Amino acid sequence: MENHQNQEPGKCPVNHGQLPENEAPTIVEGNHDASAGKCPVMHGGNTASSNNVMSWWPNALNLDILHQHDTKTNPLGHDFDYHEELKKLDIPALKKDMNDLMTNSQDWWPADWGHYGGLMIRLSWHSAGSYRITDGRGGGGAGNQRFAPLNSWPDNVSLDKARRLLWPIKKKYGNKVSWADLLVLAGTIAYESMGLKTFGFAFGRKDIWSPETDTYWGAEKEWLAPSDERYGDVEKPSTMENPLAAVQMGLIYVNPEGVNGKQDPMKTAAHIRETFARMAMNDEETVALTAGGHTVGKTHGNGDASVLGPDPESADVEEQGLGWKNPNNTGKGRYTVTSGLEGAWTTHPTKWDGGFFEMLFNHEWEPRKSPAGAWQWEPVSIKEEDRPVDVEDPSIRHNPMMTDADMAMKVDPIYKEISLKFMNDQEYFSETFARAWFKLTHRDMGPKANYFGTEVPEEDLIWQDPIPAGKADYDVAAVKAKIAASGLSIPEMVNTAWDSARTYRGSDMRGGANGARIRLAPQKDWEGNEPQRLAHVLSVLEPIAAEFNISIADTIVLAGNVGIEQAAKAAGSDVTVPFSPGRGDASAEMTDAESFEPLEPLADGYRNYSKKDYVVSVEELMLDRTQLMGLTAPEMTVLVGGMRMLGTNYGNTKHGVFTNTIGALTNDFFVNLTDMGNTWKPTSKGLYDICDRRTGVVKWTATRMDLVFGSNSILRSYSEVYAQDDSKERFVADFVKAWTKVMNADRFDLK
Repeated sequence: MENHQNQEPGKCPVNHGQLPENEAPTIVEGNHDASAGKCPVMHGGNTASSNNVMSWWPNALNLDILHQHDTKTNPLGHDFDYHEELKKLDIPALKKDMNDLMTNSQDWWPADWGHYGGLMIRLSWHSAGSYRITDGRGGGGAGNQRFAPLNSWPDNVSLDKARRLLWPIKKKYGNKVSWADLLVLAGTIAYESMGLKTFGFAFGRKDIWSPETDTYWGAEKEWLAPSDERYGDVEKPSTMENPLAAVQMGLIYVNPEGVNGKQDPMKTAAHIRETFARMAMNDEETVALTAGGHTVGKTHGNGDASVLGPDPESADVEEQGLGWKNPNNTGKGRYTVTSGLEGAWTTHPTKWDGGFFEMLFNHEWEPRKSPAGAWQWEPVSIKEEDRPVDVEDPSIRHNPMMTDADMAMKVDPIYKEISLKFMNDQEYFSETFARAWFKLTHRDMGPKANYFGTEVPEEDLIWQDPIPAGKADYDVAAVKAKIAASGLSIPEMVNTAWDSARTYRGSDMRGGANGARIRLAPQKDWEGNEPQRLAHVLSVLEPIAAEFNISIADTIVLAGNVGIEQAAKAAGSDVTVPFSPGRGDASAEMTDAESFEPLEPLADGYRNYSKKDYVVSVEELMLDRTQLMGLTAPEMTVLVGGMRMLGTNYGNTKHGVFTNTIGALTNDFFVNLTDMGNTWKPTSKGLYDICDRRTGVVKWTATRMDLVFGSNSILRSYSEVYAQDDSKERFVADFVKAWTKVMNADRFDLK
């Protein structure tokens, strides 16, 4: 592998970037001659242009996070079904072609020792390794490494070459295999070709067709800025800014030269532990991945890194999407410059073995500089036969090297104990690594229902959030009648269903109503779930579920639907909320409680809830929650307006409840929000009075989250649609449709 490189935690719990840069707009004048014909087209086509229309209003709420990956960007069209295409894929033939590629060296980018294994493993690792559990973003599940910024990260130097090496295979198999699957499969095939028995592989990752603008990679304005910029205290790794996991902008994990480039393996060990924990990896998995990743391949730093050309996204058109052009001698092979470190970790870097541990523990190491000037560790002394051979000339041998992260495996007491255990039991090391590699490369695919292929492991793993199948053939109407007669109020039923479903994250397809984990730790105790109210509702619904021998998960969702139908009827609309039975109930044994902690909603604008004040505004928090749930801006608008009318606010507050008929699914929120007979006056931080313009009498109260639907020009346009006299039926229909989407977000068996 190559180059695995403030505020208090929780202070800013969500993805950043919803607001434009807080800087004055720049007017680009250029050399525009007033004469006709000099400049016949509109400017601003380059992404670097500062002539963006919204740059004039840097504090305006930016809804782009909800509009990314628009279907217009997908060249395959609305009807393309990747899972149907996968059924046509000849997996054995694809694997054979991938295996052949590993040792079929190309002159334009020759393989080290005639084997692309190390390069392809790094490709897969850096594709999957950007995942972080905090918000579920990053990872290899969408093929996002093809696009900026990841395609041009300093840590991803030369991976543009790896992707191009895969192009003939992608071209051959076409839409039957996605780039996302291919990028991750490459590393698995590489390990198999070098002797590892892998744990399995699943296809099913769907490609995106534009950068993931919703992912916050840090606030730094330069690559590899000092770590201090994303820590409250760099000496305390836990103070790294959420939701980040890497120590510096442009790195996947930690700096291979040490924290801020200063060698100190013990300090690096602390940062490794925090970084891998934010990827949901424990200490044993961390050691296995570090050692297993460095059992094969090498780092590259035999030359002057300062003369490399621009990254792929910055390179000119003649480079055709490649970057980091290297003028050093041939610029490839032994003269490749990637991380700046130079050397292999093991004697046999194209073979899966225990060579990493033998090299690490059987030698004393000292800091030295690579030819590119990067700090690395090299053995004080080593036998000639233990040195790895040159990538081009086997008659030449070079010193092996270790990064600061590698040395951490030797000096940190916990890591050392695990490393020695692996060193003395190669079979156990191989099995542990194979499982950790599978977890690394599949962590963001969600439940096994999203897996496809002949090599999907049968074993259910706890990090896959397993859920048993639920009963689907029962009398839904009879259950609904029982719930309706239970005495539960509309807010109690709707809130419990919403709280159960709102945990869903499309980023890594975790959470949601299926499994009814809201009744288990840690969710049952989350402040935002109002534990006392939740316990009461569950005490009513659980006997009903038992009576009909159905899942509590189905019963909770049905109760929410009953509440919606009752509220619609109170507003004069007779509707039936669509329902798909078959959810199952997860047990505590099926639930990794610790890994569910990051799913806690620290703010939920749909219920006017915020656990505390954060750096970002409540409306930004709302956009982040909405994007993770996979909702659009219009869906957000109709859901917020409807839920206010149902009286579903956290703590039963009346903020934003602009109606005299609470519990009826009316469009009153929008009617009264847009009523110019009102004035809006701030009363305290984030709170407002809605007053009668003529008398000054306070009619309602509101939060920023309520008023943004009238202040933001785009959201107001949606609000005005629902406020119209002819939109009462549309409002109810759209609310029901959006509600059903949330309830079914995690029903992968229906998709």
